Amino acid sequence: MLNIYFGNMEEAIYDPSMYFRNQYEEKWITDEISKRIIKEIDNSKVIDRNVIMSPVLGSITPNDLSGGAKTLILIAHDKKNIFNATTCGENCANLLLELAKNRDVTINLRYIMDFGEGEFKIKVKNNGKIVKNMKELLEEATKFI
Repeated sequence: MLNIYFGNMEEAIYDPSMYFRNQYEEKWITDEISKRIIKEIDNSKVIDRNVIMSPVLGSITPNDLSGGAKTLILIAHDKKNIFNATTCGENCANLLLELAKNRDVTINLRYIMDFGEGEFKIKVKNNGKIVKNMKELLEEATKFI
């Protein structure tokens, strides 16, 4: 299940991009979930563990990925930390829900991400309430943002 803590969360890694730069493992880049994240979020293709082809920037390194892609890759691979996912745009919402299908994933958000019109299951960690759609999420999240 996806768990979201809204507002300042001291134990969350505040700057996932910097953490990624110093902690990611090259093997993460070539696994299937990372390739999918890079394709869906940055519209780029993994060539090898150190080269990604971007339609905008040309050949880039993993450190040049967007903040959203880096944060999602960290969430997929670093299961011991909580990341501030505020750098994730709303294009990351579906992948966040997918990453949380088979395990509990906790993120920190400082804005209300739009998870779309459909049904979902998210726990608001600030008060423990489980919400099932955007209307319910808005009602709970606005108490903490």
